[in-house]
Amino acid sequence: MSSRTAEHARQPSQRLLLKRFAMALGSYALVILLVLLAYALGLYQADGPALALNLLLLLLSQLVFLCLYLSGINQRLCDPSLTEAQVLVALAWLSLFLWHVPTARGALLGIYPLVMLFGAFQLRPWVFARCAALAWLLFAGMNGWDAYHLQLDSAPQALLQTAVLGVLLLWLSLFAVYVQDLRRRMMRRRSALLAHRDTLRGMMQQLEELAATDELTGLYNRRHFLQLAERALLTLQPGQRLGLALIDLDHFKRINDQHGHAAGDRALQAFAAVARVCLRDHDILARYGGEEFVLLLPECDAERLTACCERLRLAFSQAEPLEQPVQGLSLSAGMALLGPGDDLDRALHAADQALYRAKHEGRNRCLAAWTAGHVD
Repeated sequence: MSSRTAEHARQPSQRLLLKRFAMALGSYALVILLVLLAYALGLYQADGPALALNLLLLLLSQLVFLCLYLSGINQRLCDPSLTEAQVLVALAWLSLFLWHVPTARGALLGIYPLVMLFGAFQLRPWVFARCAALAWLLFAGMNGWDAYHLQLDSAPQALLQTAVLGVLLLWLSLFAVYVQDLRRRMMRRRSALLAHRDTLRGMMQQLEELAATDELTGLYNRRHFLQLAERALLTLQPGQRLGLALIDLDHFKRINDQHGHAAGDRALQAFAAVARVCLRDHDILARYGGEEFVLLLPECDAERLTACCERLRLAFSQAEPLEQPVQGLSLSAGMALLGPGDDLDRALHAADQALYRAKHEGRNRCLAAWTAGHVD
């Protein structure tokens, strides 16, 4: 089997069709046993070569179907399952077989419903009815021919057999209508369930985002930041470090007192907007509480962390909050570095101590935990 053929066979839809084809082959095998039994009992009114030719035609037809499945050509057809084609081939071959067993035809007429059941779950009702009508016409034609030309005395028996087959096929046609209607309802329910699942999945995602996000700034909240930071620490490789900074907006209480809480909210939002522009996509920034923010930089060193915090400080000093203009915006930052095995709480405490020093030394500056003075 070539790689392309194997690829077609591995497709879920093709695997299902191949399983159905294997079931059809199993049914053929059982019918062939009946053919051989009829031949052994002397009921098959043809010689051995004719029987061999009949079986050879069946084998060739099934090889054609198998090649269509394995090559994927069936996927380009209107009916990739080839159900109607398989039913028609089976009806033709079965009729050829029953033509040679006129005396046992009534005992074997039940094979026609067996063939039709193969299409009950796949064929559209009108297609199924068309195949059922063909099966009945084939059987009725054979019985009529034999009753008229060969065994006139068996005409009532042939008529009864034809009527019995007609009743069976009519019942199967009604059953196929019911099955297809049931299948359509199940498909509609499945579509509805999938739609509900997608809706629930979207709602769950929104809830997760709400649980992880600060409503005012749109940044991560403290709880989610701590989860992300712990996860980043666990994945650190030897030699890698994380940059950590606690950032506090200067004189925030004065902004609220002089300009109102709306101005304070605009200042917080202005910082979040500035940070989105200054930071990389994989940098993590969260609102830590009140006017305090926390920043985590992956694959960082002292120089990069310092440059990033200074860039944020300068950009924020030039920000102009919408609707509520506030003069003299500034921030202070305390910085720390983490390596593999470091404790996050201890690093946050070190950054907080550096931030305290920055506030104590006059604000509007970035100080590092690894130094005793200003990073500049």
